[in-house]
Parts: sequence; structure tokens; C-alpha cells
Amino acid sequence: MAQPTFETDNNNSNISSEDRRQYRRNVTVLLTLGLLIIIAFVLSMNTGFIRLSPLDTIRTLFGGGTEKEQLILFDFRLPRIVISVLIGAGLAVSGCIMQGISRNALADPGILGINAGAGLVVLIFVAYYPNMGTASIFLLPVLAWIGAGVTAAIIFSLSYKRHKGLLPTRLLLTGVAVAAGISAATIVITLRINPEKYQFVATWMAGSIWGTNWKFVLALLPFIVILLPFVFSKARTMNVLNLGEMTAIGLGAKVSREQIVLLAAAVGLAGSCVAVSGGIGFVGLIGPHLARRLVGPKHQALLPASALTGSFMVIVADMLGRLILQPSEIPAGIIVAIVGAPYFLYLLAHSR
Repeated sequence: MAQPTFETDNNNSNISSEDRRQYRRNVTVLLTLGLLIIIAFVLSMNTGFIRLSPLDTIRTLFGGGTEKEQLILFDFRLPRIVISVLIGAGLAVSGCIMQGISRNALADPGILGINAGAGLVVLIFVAYYPNMGTASIFLLPVLAWIGAGVTAAIIFSLSYKRHKGLLPTRLLLTGVAVAAGISAATIVITLRINPEKYQFVATWMAGSIWGTNWKFVLALLPFIVILLPFVFSKARTMNVLNLGEMTAIGLGAKVSREQIVLLAAAVGLAGSCVAVSGGIGFVGLIGPHLARRLVGPKHQALLPASALTGSFMVIVADMLGRLILQPSEIPAGIIVAIVGAPYFLYLLAHSR
């Protein structure tokens, strides 16, 4: 009897050692991603039609610099960079949630039409509201959340089958169909607005980070600060949901309730981000996939890795968009789509 006990203890020791190695690896990956974001943040502060040298940037950050340099850095670039970090994290975590609760590797708030639903409500408000005062800026994320929530409810209700749960293929096809319908409605609205607003709407639909002042940062920040920690606290629950509905029920999880709560969090993140970033797609698809390759499938590490990966993607995309065709700008959504569309086709070709 002693020999089997010894072997069991040895196996437990091996498992514990493997867990420690994986933990150290995950910490290293997260710290590396954080460092990459800091580097991209610094480079982005120096990128634009008016160049600021690293020394000028540092001097301006610490209260020096000319009035013009302070205006460029504090009033234009820093809010835009901070928003890029926030929306990258929000969209990537939203995609990670949707992939987890639906067990569909192709789930993404952009592909499923949730971003389009949020964007439609924001577009209606921007197109027909006479001015954009401070109150309306703080109202935009709420309106986008409502639009995204209604769209998500339609998609998931059409994709859910009793006794079978969410059907991944049906979810994807329903999302694509709903997104196509919303896109058609969006085009009709853009044809009816005045020419002055059409240019703004067209740029916004392409994924331009248009909310480039601190008021938009303050409007977006509560959604990110509240929802991200809440989703991180649900990491163990998401691990259980990934085992399948019947297995999760057998383990004591309240599957339907947890799916609804997590979906509401994903919709809140996606909708609030769309309100200030426009139609940036594929971040919610690529971010979680890259994070999964780096840290594995456990959501304790996958969720923060997705947030950091998404932030890095958007901040780099926005920086490249401001750099490539100076003095003109390419919307960040187009830069992300150049990479995201081929990656989506690759995943579609290799999915079962």
C-alpha cells in the first residue's frame, strides 16, 4: 500500500511543479505585454504630423515645453492614446467572453454584429442631435450599450435551442445576418444626413478613434474600470462553462444565469468602446486568439492577456494610421482589418 501512495505523492509533486512553471511563464508573458504597451505608448506620443522628439516629450510631461507642445501632447495625443489602450482592452475581453460562453472560436463582437448595433444607435444620435455638448458625450456609451444589448439579445435568442444551449455555427450565421441588416440600415441613414456630417460618419464607421479629448476618456473609463475587474473575477466560472453545458451543470454552475451575466458584461464593454472608437473590428477576435497561444486556455491568465494584447494592437494600429500617410490619417479600424480579415479567413478554414 505504501508504494502506490508514494507514486501518487510524486505525481502531485510533478503537477505542482508544472503549475509553477506555467505560472511563471504567464507572469513573464503579461509583464512583457505590459512593457510592449509602455514602449508603444511612448512612441505614439512622438508620432504625428508635428513631431516631438523624446526629449521634448519628456520635458513637456514634467511641466516644461512650449505652449504649443503642451497643447499637442496633453490635449490631443495623450487622450487619444489612453482611449486606444482602453478600447483595445475592452474589445478584446469582450471577444474573449463571447468565445468562452459560446465555445465558438470565431465569436467576436464585430463579426456577430454587436458592434454594428451599438454603432447604429450612436450614429442616429450623432446624425440628428444638433450639438455634442458635455452631457451628450457621457450619454454616448449608455446609448451604445443599449444598442449593443438589443442586438445581442436578438442574436443569442435566435441561436439558443432548448436542451442544446447555444449552437456555435448558428450563432455565427445569425450574427453575420443581423450585422448585414444593421449595415443596410446604417447606409440608409448616412444617405439622409447632411454633407457636413457625412464625412465624419464615414470616417467613424471605418474605425476612427474620434473621441480625442479627456471628456471621452472620463465617459469610457467607468465601464472599463468596473466591468474588467468583474469579468476577471469570473475566470473560474468561465473555465467551467468551457467544459460544456451538461458538465458545468453537473459541477453546480448556474449556466444560464452566468451566461446572461457574462454576456451583459461583454455587451457593456463592446458598446461603450464603439461609442468612442467607431467600427473597429477583429480586435475581439485576434486578441483572445493570440493571448491563448501565449498563456493557454485558463481564463485566470487568458483574460488579462487578452486585455493587454488588445490594447497593444489598437495603440499600434492608431500609431501606424497617423504615421503612414502624413498629413492624412488612416483610421485604426482599417489597419486592424488589414491583419484581421486574413486571420479570420484562416481561422474559418481551419475550424471544425
